[in-house]
Amino acid sequence: MADLLWDDVKCFFAPDLVGSLPDVRVPAASVEDWQAVLDLIAERGWQCEYSEGETVLPVPRAEVVLSRPADAECPNLRVWPTADVLVIFRFCADDEVDFDVDVLELQGQERLDVFCCFLREIGRWLGKPVLMDPEGGYGHPVLGFDAEADRVVLLAEPQVG
Repeated sequence: MADLLWDDVKCFFAPDLVGSLPDVRVPAASVEDWQAVLDLIAERGWQCEYSEGETVLPVPRAEVVLSRPADAECPNLRVWPTADVLVIFRFCADDEVDFDVDVLELQGQERLDVFCCFLREIGRWLGKPVLMDPEGGYGHPVLGFDAEADRVVLLAEPQVG
């Protein structure tokens, strides 16, 4: 059974409500959690591409990428859990695993299920919540993986209309 039903949550995937790139995050993380995410990506065999600026490089260890100079460009790790869904991890801070998704790639029940599965994989692997905030609405998650419930749940009331 699906964690969430598209008809119940489609408002949270509308660009005019949450922005086109809502922020997804694992709060209270560590360098070890970042490394665990990198290990999960490798273990699952998800296609990925690490880059610093325009330069594509092999995926480094988390402690290496997170110890770069403060004025260095923020590296990106593009991950495709499926061929048509892209997730972009941004190594901005060592205390929070953060990534973006494009809501236009997550339209419909099938794509929502892929997204929920991805959140569950990360949340279960880390044993931590994975929260989705509207773009620019940090700290106000609308949905996320609840580690206790072991599923993706709504964290805000859907907009009706």
